[in-house]
Amino acid sequence: MPDIFEVNWRSLRMHTTPQWFKDAKFGIYTHWGVYSVPACGQNGSWYPHHMYREGTSQYEYHVKTFGPPSDFGYKDFIPLFTGEKFDPDEWAELFKQAGARFAGPVGEHHDGFAMWDSRVTEWNAARMGPKRDVVGELERAIRAQGMRFMVALHHAENWWFYPRRGNEFDTADPRYAGLYGPPRNLDVQAGPGVFNPDQPSKEFLDRWKAKTLEVIDTYHPDLLWFDVGLKLIHEQYKQECLAYYYNQARAWGKEVVVTYKWHDLVPGSGVLDLELGRLSGLAYHEWITDSSVDDQGAWSYVQDAGFKPASALVHNLIDNVSKNGYLLLNVGPRADGTIPEVAKASLLEIGQWLEVNGEAIYETTPWMTYGEGPTQMQKSGPFSEGQEVQYTAEDIRFTAKGDALYATCLGWPGHEVTITAVVPLLYESEIASVSMLGVEGKLDWQMTPDGLTITTPVDKPCEHAYVFKITRQHPFPC
Repeated sequence: MPDIFEVNWRSLRMHTTPQWFKDAKFGIYTHWGVYSVPACGQNGSWYPHHMYREGTSQYEYHVKTFGPPSDFGYKDFIPLFTGEKFDPDEWAELFKQAGARFAGPVGEHHDGFAMWDSRVTEWNAARMGPKRDVVGELERAIRAQGMRFMVALHHAENWWFYPRRGNEFDTADPRYAGLYGPPRNLDVQAGPGVFNPDQPSKEFLDRWKAKTLEVIDTYHPDLLWFDVGLKLIHEQYKQECLAYYYNQARAWGKEVVVTYKWHDLVPGSGVLDLELGRLSGLAYHEWITDSSVDDQGAWSYVQDAGFKPASALVHNLIDNVSKNGYLLLNVGPRADGTIPEVAKASLLEIGQWLEVNGEAIYETTPWMTYGEGPTQMQKSGPFSEGQEVQYTAEDIRFTAKGDALYATCLGWPGHEVTITAVVPLLYESEIASVSMLGVEGKLDWQMTPDGLTITTPVDKPCEHAYVFKITRQHPFPC
């Protein structure tokens, strides 16, 4: 690692993923903002985008509930976003109980409303709405629980998020440019001396950078998570922000992480994030999924959204870790600051599973193969959750730590299980003992040409997935 990171990709690629992040595996973040007030739509955090566009379900809901957007604009939701029941300590305690090792909020979504006490923009939660420094309060609460602190930044998308031409909507009013962005005609064609309207202006880029650096300097996050709008940001600005963050972290005496999507950063300068998706096999590089407890990708709280079963969330985590990946799980609180009971229950179920089986997740590495079993993902990569599969007891995932190999069955295996992938990767003489996490005592086993056959215990130690711990002896007898 260099003494100082320079503003170029060669230097930035020398940054290495911190061991704390490799060990943590699991984090939780929150989509909570002004968009939580209407709480409507397939993707609730995109309500401010769709409410101005006739023909969308959010537009129809908005007209019916609040009136035409020409009369009631997005800015008019801000006084209704009071967060009167927001308790950062309660949130942090819940995330800790869920087994998260890092957590934090969306600092600013596409909507342009900052959730911290900002000097860059007056449109922030400390001055308006709840009139509280949400990011700062969560930072203190999350760190008090012993977790690392993260901030997610989506504000690059603000450039194109709202309609800004004409006078029909408040989005084109210069008085609200701090929220909606500067008014401009998006239909203008680029020409001599005209900045390409599809690319952010220097003024916008400077503002994007100022907000990013303000979050870095004020809250010293352990992880910065960037959404897809990062692709709009000029290369020089991205390099400058990364170099600044990495150098500041060195000055603070801490190691930090940056995540990005698609090809928005040069490979090796950060950790790749796959939105609502996973990989189908073991990867050579580290990666992370950002997914949500809701079952429709609503992200923020939506009134009629359903929730994924806890088993699907646990299996997501197990599968990711076996493939050199991690999981960042979203929960969307209501506008008043309360987290829905169903979401709480799902998070606590994950925590209960990790209480028994966390040894097979935290501080582990992938093994020689990620797993075995008949169930195959139909689609891999970002946005592959729509093709989610139902795993069975025959589907097994592997992790390793020290002298232990962990084989996790994604269902109860019944009287016995045969693990075939260990042949020829594991020698019979190498095995010292076999046990199941959460169950006292050793289990009977035998190695056959078909694999390692293990007799399972009578009672289940938990729900959702079951971990066999294969303890190896080194050097093994020849």
